[in-house]
Amino acid sequence: MNTLDVKTLNVGIIGYGYWGPNLTRNFFEIPMSELVAISDLKGDRLQRARTLYPDVVTTPDYTELFDMDLDAVVISTPPATHYPLAKECLEHGLHVLVEKPLTLNSEHAEELINLAASKGLTLMVGHTFEYNSAVMALKNYINNGELGDIYYLDAARLNLGLFQKDSNVLWDLAPHDISILLYLLGEKPISVSAQGMQSIFEGIYDVAYMNLVFPNRVSAYIHVSWLDPCKVRRVTVVGSKKMIVYNDMEAEQKLKIYDKGVDMPTYTNGGFSEFLCSYRSGDILIPKIQLVEPLRQECQHFLDSIVNHEPPCSDGDDGLSVIKILEAAQRSMANGSTHEVIQW
Repeated sequence: MNTLDVKTLNVGIIGYGYWGPNLTRNFFEIPMSELVAISDLKGDRLQRARTLYPDVVTTPDYTELFDMDLDAVVISTPPATHYPLAKECLEHGLHVLVEKPLTLNSEHAEELINLAASKGLTLMVGHTFEYNSAVMALKNYINNGELGDIYYLDAARLNLGLFQKDSNVLWDLAPHDISILLYLLGEKPISVSAQGMQSIFEGIYDVAYMNLVFPNRVSAYIHVSWLDPCKVRRVTVVGSKKMIVYNDMEAEQKLKIYDKGVDMPTYTNGGFSEFLCSYRSGDILIPKIQLVEPLRQECQHFLDSIVNHEPPCSDGDDGLSVIKILEAAQRSMANGSTHEVIQW
């Protein structure tokens, strides 16, 4: 179906705090979206919204959105509220885009997936980096074999803050990198181990390390922290032929391809010399990528999925996969960093 030929979709926003204004701006600007209402519990946030969008209804009571002839609702509220809000919206026949993580446990995620399916509604999770042009290009390099066999991936997401009393750094930051790894590799990990530190507040992990084991002996490592002096958003992919670094903090040169590697010696008569590898260090290629705001692509994809009756890339199952990995990582931290097999 040509999305240009369909009616405009009426959209409401629930949550106008940290990420809500960015979502609001995009749905306001996208031609096939009509932003109808914004809901938030805090009056000062609603006042800021009214200043920017004077023709949009604002209300502290999200249930008023159910009587506004909406097609879809976007939920950008604290993670603990995602499940009850998404459930209520789906029960009222609304398509739902909910920020990550989808829920805080897999049972609730499965319930939302089944509810959406039973009503023929779109349920999508805001795994924004799956709509990042540089990440898409990185996936293409992996898929076309230019990197050779993938040895391992390393992801780091570090900054100073933001501490949250009802969450930890694992559930706050790691969903981004887990969703990136699942997207890049196109498969699910077999097991995960994790360790974390509670540096500031007892009971709240503010630094965490994860090791995910994928099929074909591919490993991936994730380091997340609320306690780092430098803001880091980086993914490194090491292959047998080439290596790629994706640095989201770069304004333009987000991908760098390194023609570097290690070549194994040819074994003949034995002896120490046969264990001396040859190291290859060639050019560094910086591909030109047409950068589009990932959130704009995510929001447009949500609308297109509704109109075309197609599952979105970051659908409920994608959100469930991330949650199952986080649950296993949480168990690992509680069990002395043991490798926890993930039940799929």
